[in-house]
Amino acid sequence: MTTDDRFGTAPDAAALERGTTLAPRFDAAALVAAVATHADTGEVLMLAWMNAEALARTIDTRQAHYWSRSRAELWHKGATSGQVQDVVELRIDCDQDAVWLKVRPRGDGGACHVGFRSCFYRRIEGAGGTARLVEDAA
Repeated sequence: MTTDDRFGTAPDAAALERGTTLAPRFDAAALVAAVATHADTGEVLMLAWMNAEALARTIDTRQAHYWSRSRAELWHKGATSGQVQDVVELRIDCDQDAVWLKVRPRGDGGACHVGFRSCFYRRIEGAGGTARLVEDAA
């Protein structure tokens, strides 16, 4: 069985939206969006992408695996940084084209490769042509 064979198909919208078959709708690049939040605080940690293999490995190992678009390779979150994301709960949205991981990060608890706890460490302030980014403390 290949990794892609692990997931079913939904015969219609009702089955996709209300059924019990996991039938992810991968985009043209064979990816689905994956949002990771901290299981205890609810803080949004990161947005990444998963292909079928990353999703299957995440389900099997209960540790987050993603697809790196920039490196074009499977990525086990924390394998080199120590910031492994242990998956507490895994959800899929109504039309099965995005997943939500509730995780407990290991290491220093960070998720961002820039060194922040969350990849969403900048706020957009101002309006129109004066909008700017304001960085939170690391």
